[in-house]
Amino acid sequence: MPAAIEQRQRRVPVSSLRLTRAVDRALAAVGRPAGVVEVTVVDDAQMRALNADWRGIRRRTDVLAFPLEAPGEPSRLVGQIVISAQAAARQARRLRVPLAVELDLLVTHGTLHLVGWDDRDPVEADLMHRRERQILGDAPDRLWKGLLRD
Repeated sequence: MPAAIEQRQRRVPVSSLRLTRAVDRALAAVGRPAGVVEVTVVDDAQMRALNADWRGIRRRTDVLAFPLEAPGEPSRLVGQIVISAQAAARQARRLRVPLAVELDLLVTHGTLHLVGWDDRDPVEADLMHRRERQILGDAPDRLWKGLLRD
């Protein structure tokens, strides 16, 4: 089982099966098909509190990733991803994509963070977003609107 999904919100319908498949695809793409990722789906208020507690940033965000492996020591549990379902729904509406597709991106993005990818530097962000595109394959380009320099 590549993913353990926990729903902590009820406002936005989210498919646990779809999230599991997205984690499985991302882990396989990064060479960790036997890894496990815990995904927690929360609302904006919970995400704002987590972002403040863990990053010192007092605003909501769409996804947080918490790697649980020591560098150079892969373990079965790769890490935890927290997704704001409300943020995902807003972004999906803004980009005119299905919510499930936006969630696929957020899970993929979070998984890449778990295995060491970083998007704080613009060059690294560009590389990370290009890797997401490779993993998601048929996802519409507008998912990355404003993220990639084309």
